[in-house]
Amino acid sequence: MIEDRSKESDEEIISQVLNGNVDLYEELIDRYSEIVLGIVSKRIPLDQAEEMAHEVFVRAYRSLQGFNASSPFGNWLSKIAVRTCHDYWRKRYRSKEEPVNSLDPEHREWLDGFMAESARNSFDRAESKKTAREIILWALEKLDPGDRAVLELVHLEGYSVKEAAGILGWSSGKVKIRAFRSRNKLRKMLEKIID
Repeated sequence: MIEDRSKESDEEIISQVLNGNVDLYEELIDRYSEIVLGIVSKRIPLDQAEEMAHEVFVRAYRSLQGFNASSPFGNWLSKIAVRTCHDYWRKRYRSKEEPVNSLDPEHREWLDGFMAESARNSFDRAESKKTAREIILWALEKLDPGDRAVLELVHLEGYSVKEAAGILGWSSGKVKIRAFRSRNKLRKMLEKIID
């Protein structure tokens, strides 16, 4: 007979997992898989999102003894998800294989056209948003992981400075300074492409 665990709290399930009933960890995966996948898919290439979500749950399982029940499990898991994505970009940043100016001709053409007012009106709104997102993601890939993380949290996802500081484990002052510097780096990078 299969037991219904839906009424058990996260803390109760975690306690049982830590006491040897590791199969119950699957209940936590079921509860939080959509949240983790949502966080991950906003931060890394979509074709790698599922694999990265799996990595988040593996990291969380390995760190489960460090979970402090004073905050919700979902918040703790979200921090692990953001940091896992941060690590992904840190690793990728260190092993860059493509040159900084690697926009393909289609994206370069779009960017030039976007800057000219007369060309703006000829683009379909949906296609324009898609292309703009691709260019921003391309530019974000060129930033170091800390710059990328702070820009994504504060400017793309709308977290407050305090919330971003909590997720990243930084002070609010560091988040403000890093966000300012990161915006300038991104702006300069996009200006180089345009010139």
